[in-house]
Amino acid sequence: MRKVLLLKFGELFLKGRNRREFIKLLKTNILKKLREFEFVLEETQGRLVLKDYQETQEDILVEKLQTVFGLIGVARAVEIDAEKTVIEDYVKTLDFSAVKTFKVEVKRADKTFEMTSMEFEKHLGGVVLEENPSLRVDLYNPEQLLMVEIRVNKKCYVYTNLISCAGGLPLGSAGKGLLLLSGGIDSPVAGYMVAKRGLRFEAVHFHSYPYTSVQAKEKVIELAKEISVYCDEIKLHIVSFTEIQEQIHKNCDADYMITIMRRIMMRIAERLCLQNDLGAIITGESLGQVASQTMHSMNVTNSVVSLPVFRPLIAFDKEQIMDIAKKIQTYETSILPYEDCCTVFLPKNPVIKPTIKRAEYNEKFLDVDALVESAIANEEILIINNF
Repeated sequence: MRKVLLLKFGELFLKGRNRREFIKLLKTNILKKLREFEFVLEETQGRLVLKDYQETQEDILVEKLQTVFGLIGVARAVEIDAEKTVIEDYVKTLDFSAVKTFKVEVKRADKTFEMTSMEFEKHLGGVVLEENPSLRVDLYNPEQLLMVEIRVNKKCYVYTNLISCAGGLPLGSAGKGLLLLSGGIDSPVAGYMVAKRGLRFEAVHFHSYPYTSVQAKEKVIELAKEISVYCDEIKLHIVSFTEIQEQIHKNCDADYMITIMRRIMMRIAERLCLQNDLGAIITGESLGQVASQTMHSMNVTNSVVSLPVFRPLIAFDKEQIMDIAKKIQTYETSILPYEDCCTVFLPKNPVIKPTIKRAEYNEKFLDVDALVESAIANEEILIINNF
């Protein structure tokens, strides 16, 4: 008998002939996440088994595994021989003193085992009741679930608790994009959501120093570190937006300032994507949340780029976004009171139904190409991780 961590993955079963590639990528991501530890990672028919680790490190291993996209659960299990008497003897040692009801659930991947799953569930239930006569079986809402998995490697895995993990698809399985990362609540959550669907990303942050503070920049770096708990390493492009905003403020209609600003941000983002082999732009926009996030506004900003723009929060309300931010522990950093460039030169009455025609008219008073070139030429690049 030895302690192991039994790792379960979900959607990968739906991937048909590509399933092997998804599992291979998942294993690579696990090995990268746990690179500072010594252990053995094995695969056994729909499960990954992490074994031969130091038991004193089990808690931190579980904590890190919970942040691996593609895993739906991790169980602290024991591995024993898949023999009826061996399993019976182990089940007799389990402590049920803290509960009044239980249920046994058997999964039998090895069809050569001498009893069917249902037969063995009833049998082991009898073993538990014989050792704990005050217990009752509850098939619908048990206080304690006893899981027994009999695998084709002639091993049995027994556990009583499955710890939820991040779910989704393995990071990197959907390609790579560029996240527009502000200092607010929404954009870190947007990054988390696309990463959960397998999309790696770099990030770009626009700052307007000296109108925004050094602390505002440091806040964004900290947010990138917090997201990197799930996304490993993040390449952060920091782009000065000061000159661009000054030119917009000086030359463009006040009600169109945000619209023009967003259009130039999108142009810069697309250029960075093309330079860094990134396939999509990701934003934290939510429909109708502010003036720049109306359907009309998004259409006008989209019109200057040809790459797809992913808006994973498009139909979320603010409370839902805040709940996710708290879950992934970016919320407290996001609400620190430092302005970002989107709050600088903010007009009193921004247009909520802009048109492409009027946006293009305003841009005639700017040297847009030169502003974009200058911003990219002077970008700062940081590699962010939370190792």
